[in-house]
Amino acid sequence: MNIVRVNGKRINIPNGHSVSIINGDVFVDGRRYTDRNESLKQVNIVIEGSCDSLQVDSCDQVEVKGDVRGVLKAGGNVIVHGNAHNKVDAGGNILCGDVGGDVDAGGSVTCGNVSGSVDAGGSVIRR
Repeated sequence: MNIVRVNGKRINIPNGHSVSIINGDVFVDGRRYTDRNESLKQVNIVIEGSCDSLQVDSCDQVEVKGDVRGVLKAGGNVIVHGNAHNKVDAGGNILCGDVGGDVDAGGSVTCGNVSGSVDAGGSVIRR
């Protein structure tokens, strides 16, 4: 079981299930989670664990407190406390551990060792 926080709201996600945020609405496995009238003007997502799959068309920031094992696509910044094993695609900056897959950022990338590929619209900093 993983926990996803969207603007402070805690959502329990069983392993292997997907979360999408489309036009401010949260969907779990394609079913709407939030009330349609609930407005999410600023979207900040925190995943307390590893991420298998997440696609967000518009957000300010996604933070993963584990590894990205699958595909993470976000319109804003992405922070991964673990490693990027597969694919991380962000419209903003990416901060992550080691890159074993593909990382693509509209802004800068700060990462550990790279055995995959890194594409950045800004600078690439290895730490």
